[in-house]
Amino acid sequence: AAPLYQTDSGRLWHAGQILLVFVGLPGESASHVSRSVERYLRWLGVRTQVFSLGDHRRRVIGPSAHLPPDYFNAEGRSPETDRLRTEIRLSLEEEVAKYFRDNVGQVAIFDANNGTKAARIALRQKFEAQGVNVFFIENICDREDIVEANIRSVKISSPDYAGWNPDDAVKDYMRRIAAHAGRYETMETSGGPFVKIYNIGERLVVNNIRGYLQSRIVFFLMNVHHKKRTIWFARAGESMIEHSFKADSDLSEQGKVYAEKLRDFIVAKRKELLEERVEAGEQGHERRLTVWTSARRRCISTARPMAELGYKVIQRQQMHELNPGDVDGLSPEQIKEKYPEEWARSEKDPYAHRYPRAESYHDLSVRLEPVILELEREPADILFIGHGSVIRCIMAYLAGMTPHEIPKVELRRGDIVQVTPSACECFSTLRTAQYGMS
Repeated sequence: AAPLYQTDSGRLWHAGQILLVFVGLPGESASHVSRSVERYLRWLGVRTQVFSLGDHRRRVIGPSAHLPPDYFNAEGRSPETDRLRTEIRLSLEEEVAKYFRDNVGQVAIFDANNGTKAARIALRQKFEAQGVNVFFIENICDREDIVEANIRSVKISSPDYAGWNPDDAVKDYMRRIAAHAGRYETMETSGGPFVKIYNIGERLVVNNIRGYLQSRIVFFLMNVHHKKRTIWFARAGESMIEHSFKADSDLSEQGKVYAEKLRDFIVAKRKELLEERVEAGEQGHERRLTVWTSARRRCISTARPMAELGYKVIQRQQMHELNPGDVDGLSPEQIKEKYPEEWARSEKDPYAHRYPRAESYHDLSVRLEPVILELEREPADILFIGHGSVIRCIMAYLAGMTPHEIPKVELRRGDIVQVTPSACECFSTLRTAQYGMS
């Protein structure tokens, strides 16, 4: 959702500029959590950017094959390697400082290990001297299954391990973790505001959090988890009365056929994904699936074939479509003719504009925030069956888009978008005309 208000400086909630510094050993899901926080803050309308030390190092030098062999050693590095590491880190810190100086954004997320007390003190003093509030997020993971799953899903697919055998890459990364563990120092209460996250959401410890925006970040972190899942988005089927908000009509005959085809497609796709997981040596049982819809008839009826197979269907009032107000049932040409001034305002700012007695996309986004938080918290697979406006908002959130990009998101009826949340969201649009769904 866009900000509820701005200060004279253009920053939100009088929070000032904030540097979120991630702390933790390699492989403990800092990248996954940092991208999730970035996505949520952008959804709130806060200008946010992740600054990843690993990504910065690859941009400057290239993949790990171009690095000195002792680059990732925790100790015993050559003076030349130490200089190189320092230069890369300082150049990224300067990028962050410039980001704040130029007022590019309000929140910067510094994604690096930051595993020693001395390094954190230096970073905090440097940015607090520039008027930036520093807030630490420490990831602590004592479960080997979570660490290995994170390495296999994220780390070994990075350019550092291009061409490596997956098992060899995992062993190499595990050695990197072990090398740093001996020198790692956890956060202390005297180290400033921080949150400690144990095993990606199993337990949180909060220390000295200040202000509304930092509290919102902590509340969001309480909903983040590490479990793998798949999310699908599909439009509701054709109804007997189309393009009318007031007419809560049921599905047409074609819409009922579509609902059955959608059921068949999702069931087949889940079977296919299960086979892929088994072949990859992952879990050998089918994950739970819930279906989320609005409480409108066409959505409920589109989900009915799934319910008949025993899948749980959850109706959410917040997922009702955007209320068009006085332009309900009008075509774009009719709106332009009857409300020319409103049409012009809508063309100028389609996200914030409201037609008379209508909702804007901003209003809809605010209404959907509880759904967004529940989406983050839900460990099961989810099938969204919804209205175009609602799907635009939720897909834009998962893609990390800015609020003003929401009206541009499109999903045709008969297409399904499949999302696999990870450190880098994986979207694929499945053109389903071949399944008879278009």
